[in-house]
Amino acid sequence: MYDTGSTAFMLVCTMLVLLMTPGLAFFYGGLSRRKNVINTMFMSLMVIGIAGLTWVFVGWSLAYGGGGDNPIIGGFDQVGLAGTVELLLAEAQSVPDGTLYPTVLDIVFQMAFALITAGIVTGSVAGRMRFGAIALFIGIWSVVVYAPLAHMVWGGEESLIGGIIGALDFAGGDVVHISSGLTGLVLCLFLGGRKGFGLKTYRAHNVPFVALGAGLLWFGWFGFNGGSAFAADHIAVLAVLNTVVSSAAGMASWMVVDRLATGKCTLVGACTGLVAGLVVVTPAAGYVEPWAAVVMGIVVSPVCFFAISHLKARLGYDDALDAFGCHGIGGILGGVLTGIFCVPELSPTGIGGLIYTGNAELLADQVLGILVTAAAVLVLDVAIALVVKAVFHGRLRVDGGEEALGLDVAQHGESAYPAYTGLDV
Repeated sequence: MYDTGSTAFMLVCTMLVLLMTPGLAFFYGGLSRRKNVINTMFMSLMVIGIAGLTWVFVGWSLAYGGGGDNPIIGGFDQVGLAGTVELLLAEAQSVPDGTLYPTVLDIVFQMAFALITAGIVTGSVAGRMRFGAIALFIGIWSVVVYAPLAHMVWGGEESLIGGIIGALDFAGGDVVHISSGLTGLVLCLFLGGRKGFGLKTYRAHNVPFVALGAGLLWFGWFGFNGGSAFAADHIAVLAVLNTVVSSAAGMASWMVVDRLATGKCTLVGACTGLVAGLVVVTPAAGYVEPWAAVVMGIVVSPVCFFAISHLKARLGYDDALDAFGCHGIGGILGGVLTGIFCVPELSPTGIGGLIYTGNAELLADQVLGILVTAAAVLVLDVAIALVVKAVFHGRLRVDGGEEALGLDVAQHGESAYPAYTGLDV
């Protein structure tokens, strides 16, 4: 018989992670300009239809199918989720002792990760990318980049990053945040800056939406990190605790940085710090002590603040809603700090962090894992972007008139605020 506690726990965690995608839509929608809010939210939500189907048809199989002996991809034996019902019925009739929950539950839990990862990407291109182009890009990317990367990190002892290299990623530092952040960076470089980038200040058009989205993301993240223990056990409890304290530290740290840099604490800044604290602890949530999670949250906010407020302007890339500045940079920092703070007794490889062992082996593995992730993602991103650009006759971006009018009306024929007659912000 299944462990009903762990089965119920994983079901709840799955629903929590699925909630994160609508939460991201509100978060991004609030940060966008008024004339682009529908387009921005729609880009986050359309991944449910696109990445969800690609996961069912081929993503799950490429990530977790096969015999587990390929370091790059799983296999094609579970394309279309072939044999799922037979597996479920067979397990229900004869469950080995110690089985925590039905194997099929992993399919939808990991699908929820694929959805939120694809959604994060869209923040970088807000306000200027053709909707069809981003939809096609996400469809290809989910199969070509996300699924193989999930296998390389979480595919078992023979997987390239998690097995052969030995890099640790508890809940998605490499797979979710670094991959989505870097992909957002590649796309915004292909597109170029929004009209007026570098000359005008872009402000969040609906701060309550930002707070609502951040709250939903925060709530969902407990399933994201807690569920990555894959059992209702002590590791899940530790992961949830570390998620709380790191997000709290990230918010508090951003408020201090905000106050020092601008003279005021802002709600948008506090919400961004909350998310940054969640991002940085994701690869380490089940591997570190709470005091280390607090340190990670404190450190990540000034680093991400610098990337968002200074690095972006200095290098001239228009990462519209800071997917790279928050998720890419925060994910990289979290992966590195995991190599410093990992408790040896909690490490699945048995190798502890630098601060406990005085040995930089795990730190080196973490850095190498990040570099391999970045190299694979960047090369594949460029290739996919070129293919999509060719399909759309060299035009990934809307024309100048559509951009000035706003993508809500130009791309979707809808307006979030049809009664509003004032100037856009």
